[in-house]
Amino acid sequence: MTAFVLVSGPFTGGWVWEETADRLRAAGAEPYPATLTGMGDRRDEAGPGTDLETHIEDLVRLIDGIGAPEVVLVGHGYALHPVFGAADRRPERVARIVALDTGLPEDGRPAVGSVPDPEVRELLAYGTGGGDHDGGGDGDGGHGPVPPPTRGTWRRWGSTEGIPADAWERLERLAAPQPPATLTQPLRLTGAAGALPVAGVLCTDNGSSIAMVEMLVESGPPQFRELADARVRFFELATGHWPMLSAPAELAEVLIDAAAGEGHRVGAAGHGHGPERVHEQPSHLLPFLMDLPEVPRERRGRIDLHFPDGAHHLLADADHLLADADHLLADADHLPDSADHLPDGADHLPDGAGHLTDGAGHLPATEGRAGAGHPRPAVVFVHGGPVSPDQRPTPRDTPFFLGYGRYAASQGVIGVTLDHRLHGVADYPIAAEDLAEAVELVRADPRVDGDRIALWFFSTGGLLAADWLAAPPPWLRCVAASYPALAPLPGWDTVEPRFRPVAAVGTADGPPVVLTRAGLEHPAFSATVREFLDAAGGRGADVEVVDVPHGRHGFELVDPTEESRAAVARAMAAVLDRLRD
Repeated sequence: MTAFVLVSGPFTGGWVWEETADRLRAAGAEPYPATLTGMGDRRDEAGPGTDLETHIEDLVRLIDGIGAPEVVLVGHGYALHPVFGAADRRPERVARIVALDTGLPEDGRPAVGSVPDPEVRELLAYGTGGGDHDGGGDGDGGHGPVPPPTRGTWRRWGSTEGIPADAWERLERLAAPQPPATLTQPLRLTGAAGALPVAGVLCTDNGSSIAMVEMLVESGPPQFRELADARVRFFELATGHWPMLSAPAELAEVLIDAAAGEGHRVGAAGHGHGPERVHEQPSHLLPFLMDLPEVPRERRGRIDLHFPDGAHHLLADADHLLADADHLLADADHLPDSADHLPDGADHLPDGAGHLTDGAGHLPATEGRAGAGHPRPAVVFVHGGPVSPDQRPTPRDTPFFLGYGRYAASQGVIGVTLDHRLHGVADYPIAAEDLAEAVELVRADPRVDGDRIALWFFSTGGLLAADWLAAPPPWLRCVAASYPALAPLPGWDTVEPRFRPVAAVGTADGPPVVLTRAGLEHPAFSATVREFLDAAGGRGADVEVVDVPHGRHGFELVDPTEESRAAVARAMAAVLDRLRD
């Protein structure tokens, strides 16, 4: 007989599993809905010392008391952290781990890193520069309990699709504050459970799917590569993030199948994504498809500026000219009758010293050339996400964005890369603020022609283009997007309505758009591109499409072919043409 230890996500307790447990029991299994210390009807047991280790110990004691020979641990949301911690301490007792619509945790990382609600991450000072979450701290940082969501904010934690009215009433009435140290204390694993089988249950109405996992394994960050391991299987449920409330019968069936070792293996035959398509090196660390020399690079806050040779000296040269001008004027003041003896007064200071700015804070452009003393147009490259705040290297230090920055510089413009805080699906407003601040910093640099800026968005960073298409400033000469999401992906209910480029394109006298499409794109992305092109065509927007028929998402890294190189060159040329118009 199989025993299922059912552990729910934050703010809840064992009560959320009642209907699923009934169905498991009817199928001959032993369900054990767990209520962790400080949660559910144990909320009064929470204290300053209640942390992740407390919850791991709760589960270890529960496992030790189960007589069934086979124990399956099921973790939903935050609960996957104590589940993995308990499995690490009792690997001989655990037959399998089920991750319910939740990414796998990492050793040394706290659960707050995967919290989708940006307000909670800010409250706990994670990913904002205000907290220590690099694995060194184990306390609650002086924070009080995290209050449970309200009816309007539950969706920040995942899609609430399918939850019936009576379950909503229980969820709101029984939700308990989450002890903060359960989220901020890093998970400590010895690796003892590293060989245990894992089943992932993906809730498609929350944006998860097997196809999405396949894409992430193939072209996403390194943490997803382990999902192609032979010990991992996947299931899909057509419901929201809370299937124990919205689809308890279907969930029970999936859990029974998972315990039997069934499920889909990512990387197996089908959908053109076989094991041979997965690179040995994480895709985001693969080399850029063009071999480009290093160029001068300057780091300023969240941005890096990549300069054509000589252009980065412009600011220093201007400072020296100003200093020379000051010295000449000072010397002139000490000369008797200086005004009479200096021909034409100060008009004959060293060339340019008296006219270093054009009144708008920019050094004057030399008409018709792009010399070292000429402010250059800039292309700002905008990454997608969500990207963990712990990811190293950060996007701007990856070969991908170093490559694009250098490529722009090799073409005579300033390439700008940045790290913005798109750490969760609900973080688009924060990322938009970071981008706006970065653009202003770029435009204020005297080496940049602030009237000639292009923004180039990649992947899910494409949603950030909406603001610029809806209200384009006159200095924005072009918007480019490569294999973008141009509307929120399925299940991304927490994305604010404003981040819909499909609704913004053509709504104003907007900039031209250069759109690069991957022919082997993920269906969820390509659907948004089709919708965007339909909207752009109906509104008369200026869109140039660059196709890569045999390219996949992130083709610059995963498909370094002549076709891919030609597409990048064509897209860059199109952007530069618009910058120079």
